[in-house]
Order: sequence, then C-alpha cells, then structure tokens
Amino acid sequence: MDYFSFWSQALPAANQKLERIIMCEKKVPVLNSMIKNRNTRFLKSYTLNYTNTEGNEKLYEMVSNFDYEKPEEIGQNASGVVIVGFWDDELLLLREFRMGVNQFIYNMPAGHSEDGESVEECARRELREETGLHIKKICKILPPAYAAPDLSDSSAWVVIAEVEGEFNPQTEADEYIQPLFADKKQLKELLENEKFSARAQLIAYFFTI
Repeated sequence: MDYFSFWSQALPAANQKLERIIMCEKKVPVLNSMIKNRNTRFLKSYTLNYTNTEGNEKLYEMVSNFDYEKPEEIGQNASGVVIVGFWDDELLLLREFRMGVNQFIYNMPAGHSEDGESVEECARRELREETGLHIKKICKILPPAYAAPDLSDSSAWVVIAEVEGEFNPQTEADEYIQPLFADKKQLKELLENEKFSARAQLIAYFFTI
C-alpha cells in the first residue's frame, strides 16, 4: 500500500472514532457558588453548589487550608511540601502517631509552607524540624499533587532529595515522630506488616523494585 492509499483509509477511520468519543462525552460539572461554613486555625469548611452532568443541582462539602472569597480560587494553591528523602540505598520514613486515625503509621516528612517561603526553603525547614536531617542535594521538585481530592483541595510540592545528618527531631507536644532509614528488605517487611499513608506506601513499594 502506498503512502496516499494508507492515509486515505486511515484518516476517515480516525475521524469516525473521534466522533464516537465526542458523542460519549458528558458535560463537565459546573461550579456555581460557594458557602463558607466554618473557619478554624488549619481548616476551612465549604459547601459548593454545582450543576452536575444531568443539569441538576449538587451540593458538595469540602475542606481547605485556605480562606477563600471566590469559588474560582478553589484548587489553585499548594499548601506545602512532601519530602522523598534517601541516603545511599535507604529511604527516609517517619513512624508517627496520627490523631486522625488514632494509631501509628509510616509516612513521609511533610508540612505546610510559611508566608513567603519558597518550596526549597519549606522542604529544608520541615526536614530539619521533623528529623534533624539536612538536604544535601535536591534531585527533583515535582508540581503540586492533590492529597485527597474527594475531600479537600489540599496539595503539596513533592521534593525528591538526598539527605544527610543525624536524627534529632524538633517536634511539638502534640507530635510523636520517629524518623528512620529503611533499605529494600526492611521496606518489604514494613509494607507487609505496618500501616502507611497512601503516598508513603506507593513510594516505599516502588523503592523496593
């Protein structure tokens, strides 16, 4: 088959496939308005008024770290960082007690940014506070990712870094954090037997591959 014959057959078939995809697409829900319900130190609660895919009203509750005035502001801000730290062939983890689930889980160092802080400055401060370690080299900073988009617009930059130093966490009275390094064998054992945050579980799993 020559070049012209190939494209004379391929293009109509591709156009038909595209038309079928377009016909199957639903309308995207539309955000109409927002009501602020509660404002606390760390979380703000909102009720969002949407028009759903069938044109009906849908009230949706969510929380945010930000104090919004307009509905279009939702989902536009990152609130902090998550640090994927490693030293040689070992991954940095935190064993911490989380009040929200009333138990110990394994997690990554993370935290909210302070006013005027850059992503790198926030990562260095949070790592120092939660572990006592220092960033030796930042390998990659990934764009903000949502933590629980069904409940909140909270998102964080992911900082992948080589770390160094001695453990010396500077935690508050409400925090219980034990930093540790784990190699592939230790990570596999932890993944089989311990509770993790979703992000830490995925990071630990792919670190073992």
